[in-house]
Amino acid sequence: MGKIGCTIDGSLDDSKFNQPIPWIGLYVAAASAACAIAMAMDTLRSLQNRKFWFPSKFSSLNATTLTILAVATKLSVDLNTSMPRQQDQLAKLSSTVLICTVMANFMPSLGSLENKELLANLVALGIFAITVIVNICIQLGTGVIYVFWREYAVTVTVMIVLLALMISSALTIPTTKSYLDLKYKKKHKLTIRECNDKSNRCPPQNVSQKLKEDLNKYWMMAHTCSPQFVLVRIATCSASGAFCLLSTATFAEAMIHCFFMPRDFKFCAGQSDYKWASTLILVTQSIAIAVGTVAPASRWFATINFRCPKKATKACKNIFKLEKYWTLKLNQWKECPLALRIYSQHFRKLAHNTRDKILDFCIWMQIGVVFLSKLVQLISLFFIIRFLISYQSFIKLISRLNVSNNVSINDSESGSQPNPMQELGRFVMHLEGEEEFIDMMIQRNCDIAGRWNRMGKRKQPKHAIQLLEKLNSSKEFEGVKQFDSDLVLSLDSAEPPNCWALPVVTLTSIAVALPNVGTDLVKQLIHSVHEALTYIKFIEDNLDVKGDLINIRKAAEVLWVRVDLHHKWLDVDLRKIALQDKSPKEIFEELADKAKHRFKEFKEKDLIVCLRENASRWPINVLAANSMYRICHTLVLSSESREWESGKTAFEKLSTMIAEIIGACFTNLPHVISEQCHKSAIEERTYRVHHAILLLGKTEKILEILEKQSLPSSNPEHLLHIDHWRILNKRKDLLKCNSSTSNTNTASSSSPDLHLTID
Repeated sequence: MGKIGCTIDGSLDDSKFNQPIPWIGLYVAAASAACAIAMAMDTLRSLQNRKFWFPSKFSSLNATTLTILAVATKLSVDLNTSMPRQQDQLAKLSSTVLICTVMANFMPSLGSLENKELLANLVALGIFAITVIVNICIQLGTGVIYVFWREYAVTVTVMIVLLALMISSALTIPTTKSYLDLKYKKKHKLTIRECNDKSNRCPPQNVSQKLKEDLNKYWMMAHTCSPQFVLVRIATCSASGAFCLLSTATFAEAMIHCFFMPRDFKFCAGQSDYKWASTLILVTQSIAIAVGTVAPASRWFATINFRCPKKATKACKNIFKLEKYWTLKLNQWKECPLALRIYSQHFRKLAHNTRDKILDFCIWMQIGVVFLSKLVQLISLFFIIRFLISYQSFIKLISRLNVSNNVSINDSESGSQPNPMQELGRFVMHLEGEEEFIDMMIQRNCDIAGRWNRMGKRKQPKHAIQLLEKLNSSKEFEGVKQFDSDLVLSLDSAEPPNCWALPVVTLTSIAVALPNVGTDLVKQLIHSVHEALTYIKFIEDNLDVKGDLINIRKAAEVLWVRVDLHHKWLDVDLRKIALQDKSPKEIFEELADKAKHRFKEFKEKDLIVCLRENASRWPINVLAANSMYRICHTLVLSSESREWESGKTAFEKLSTMIAEIIGACFTNLPHVISEQCHKSAIEERTYRVHHAILLLGKTEKILEILEKQSLPSSNPEHLLHIDHWRILNKRKDLLKCNSSTSNTNTASSSSPDLHLTID
């Protein structure tokens, strides 16, 4: 009997070595499909949002995409598997072209990376690209690749150029980020000052309208200094689109030549070890290349369009101009001393000179890459200048019609006012040599914020708005001070603070437990509160910066899941309580007893935690029980009035109280929407402003309702938290009490004279 893995004569049995290769090919095809899906999702997402500069989100440069790309392009680095047929050779070429396509799609994502992350990913990409190039050269030499010599020469050259363009673009990112960030902060301070001056000079303005105007300015600033958008505008990114288009055209030429003129090629007989998988890989990668070329080619065309609007002579002048941001980082590195502990003066001098020579070479390489990119722009312009002129004439005609319509509408509504498009031009963040960019942004992007606002209006929280319409009869948000009384002591010596969400959830739980209330009314209240809690969470996420209310907010979230899905408060079935023939007061007392009982149980389990932590850090079950106890006992104290006689009237009273607390919380929306645009890193500003504009559209009707209500203070900072409202209400009540006492004393002091007169 022979050894395992050996034949009878002792030689190695390799008959089964190649059997898994078709399945490996299937794995390669799946990775290629993943690349295609990522690039397609970016393209579709950009078209849907009308971002024709095609930012990268799914096809961004990171460890995951690099790993998927390495798997998808296995055929390019396969040195010893025979590939005799035409589909086998085309599949090898498609793998190489796919690398070029994905690299071009990676380009905008460089702007979103931090410096260390950018360096690590670029080094990884460089090692991968060099490995592929070396393996292709080996295969050309050994005969594994025996056709498409010219196509491989073009594709490999494009790959090297794309790698150089990515490195060149990466060198500008720290400089452009810091420059535009500083410019943004200065313009932002100026904007706030202008808004404050305008509000002081002009009469009170509609809150929604003022927010719209401010958000338009914030969006223009945030969008035009977005790192991805900045990177898309520079010459190297435009050139990457042109080279990507060249590699795709090369692959298309090889495909057409191979299938329609097969006599020009002499393919070998036989079958590859990949068998049917090579055809699947070719089809999948061809689709990926076609889909992935759309975004880089569109960026190339768009950049040429706004860089060279009318004449090629202007482009010729700019080609010999090198903006400072291209070489500033390299020059800064050259000026910095080396942090080397070399005691010999001779070797220190040698190290500095070597460093300077290397950086001088890098600077000249950078200049060469920039000039090559600008030369590509110029050559591209000469090829498509006629099409550009007709295209721009059509765009200008449409924009003029839109502007004339907008101007006529504005003139009929508000008389002669400054052009809002020209006003927005002051907030365009641009780099050196981008003067034409301001006009383009004014012409094509002035109403994007308005479009997003209209999108938000289509997603308004209808149920929450219906609940807030109960505020028409309430002018001072009385529910904020009615839900919790100082006469009711906490279940522990310490008193936890309140958040906006927990009283709303607790009051809704009590309302669900009330008897003789229709299921439709209960469902409507739950839907309304569910919608409102989404916005309350957003408000508290922005207001609770220090995280003092994290446990209390978490308690509200955990409670609400049970109330919403199962009509339960903790483990208490609220609908069973509602089926009992009890008055609202008895329901309040029963819930208070259950809360007290569970408070003791939970506290005994987590006694050490409760003793060590302050009240705001109690376990969420303890916080929920304490809130239910205090609110129920407060309702018992006020349940003597007629409003609490039956379940229906009590339900309406609680619904109004819930609406008043939600409305008081929503008065912070303008403050939070405005702050959403300020406190963010440069990479996140566009997303945050976009989210703020959508949020304003969703809540515009709510803000209109709240404008009719009176507030306890004119200072927004006094109304951020529910405890602030309660303090203000206590002060008001104290002032009223003092004034009534003084009036009583005055009346009593004058009463003897009155009696004398009567006598």
